[in-house]
Amino acid sequence: MIRRHDLTGSLLVLLVLGGCAVGPDYAGPPAAEVPARWHRAVAQKTVTTAALGEWWRDLRDPLLDRLMTQAVDGNLDVASAKAKIRAARALRREAIGGLLPTVEGAAAATRQQTAGSSSTSGSRVSSLFQAGFDASWEVDLFGAEARTVEAASANVEATRNDLDSTLLTLVGDVASTYVEARGYQARIALARRTAKSQRETAALTRTKFDVGSASAVDSSKAEAQAATTEANIPSLESSLAQAVHRLSILTGREPGTLIGDMARGGSIPSPRRSLPGGFPADVLTNRPDIRAAERRLAQYTAKVGAAEAALYPSVSLTGSISTSATRIGDLGKASTIAWSWGPSVTIPIFQGGKLVAARDEAEAVRDQYAIAWRSSVLTALEDVENALVALSKERSRSRSLAEAADQYRRAATLSRALYQSGSSSFLDVLDAERSLYSAEDTLIQSRVAITTDHIALAKALGGGWARPVDTKRPEVVDANTGPHLRTVDAAIEP
Repeated sequence: MIRRHDLTGSLLVLLVLGGCAVGPDYAGPPAAEVPARWHRAVAQKTVTTAALGEWWRDLRDPLLDRLMTQAVDGNLDVASAKAKIRAARALRREAIGGLLPTVEGAAAATRQQTAGSSSTSGSRVSSLFQAGFDASWEVDLFGAEARTVEAASANVEATRNDLDSTLLTLVGDVASTYVEARGYQARIALARRTAKSQRETAALTRTKFDVGSASAVDSSKAEAQAATTEANIPSLESSLAQAVHRLSILTGREPGTLIGDMARGGSIPSPRRSLPGGFPADVLTNRPDIRAAERRLAQYTAKVGAAEAALYPSVSLTGSISTSATRIGDLGKASTIAWSWGPSVTIPIFQGGKLVAARDEAEAVRDQYAIAWRSSVLTALEDVENALVALSKERSRSRSLAEAADQYRRAATLSRALYQSGSSSFLDVLDAERSLYSAEDTLIQSRVAITTDHIALAKALGGGWARPVDTKRPEVVDANTGPHLRTVDAAIEP
């Protein structure tokens, strides 16, 4: 008979030993060398993700606000990222199960007939009833299972950050595509206005030609210029349609869904104020891709510990209790009960170098994720610097373009008036109208570029969706998953 205090003492020793661990303890990401400030001067004040959240509302476009909500609810990349979170959580629960004992129950009832011997007559029929439990527990002596749980927990956090990164990319894509679509609409409207004006000029030229005050060359050039401007419209309409189709896909719907909404028109969204740039170090916490890379570094550091633990002995506790009787009423009686329990030790003596190679592989993979983390930091810094300089330079360019367009507008008005009065040649009118259209079209593209660069800066700084997202609801809800009659798939019927 086992003494209770011996059993309790053994369990306490194993529990204490189960708190041991081998392999490296994760102490945070490597030190990152980031500059003290951005090379483009911005307000030096620490910025959080909350301050950058829902930055697109500053563009003051109600339809864009609705599209953002629809995209978060319906986008397929977001749905996939949420499913990955659910998978990571399930893997973590599975890993936690490795720390706990396993218990299995079994029961059997046997009815058998044995043939009689030469000294007896007839056969004998008997019954045998059995029931029992088997239990086992692998003591996490060197922390292999704990490291697995640690890795799984880091993976859950990484997938959450992956979802944030997907949302950041999504809202940026929706905003930039929407702005591009509004830009195409503005360019189409400009081309139509310009072509109409040029057709009026062509009509004036024909009138002057009819009275002999203009040449046939001037009339042909006027018609050609109007036709050239009109030729730009179909390609712009094609680009507009593609942008609207892309917007629909981003919201998780078929390509033609938003044609009606976008056809109502609208101005090119423009930011009212500049984004808070903060310090370069802020991107380390604000950017979800950097946070995800850091969590994966933690995950694979824990996996090094799990691989290291495989080099050490493992201890398991196993036990069983069973009862068997020829009558079901005798089950559980002391005379029918049998039990066993005891520890077992497994020592890896020779594995052909497999365990050491597995540990070395885990360390090499961990190094890859350390490098990936540093790379994500550098990429983030580059993204911000590029967006800052692009936005600054485009604003300067846009001011010059606006001045040029204003001057060309005056020149076109004046040259047309002089041509009507006969004080100027048609060549001056032709050149002025062509230059005005080009300047106004380029100015519209610059306005689109300013907002697009603003969006790129918001993404680079880590601004994205700030509201909670439901990650627990499954995409596919199964029905009738309990025991039921199996149906034959028609595809496999002969």
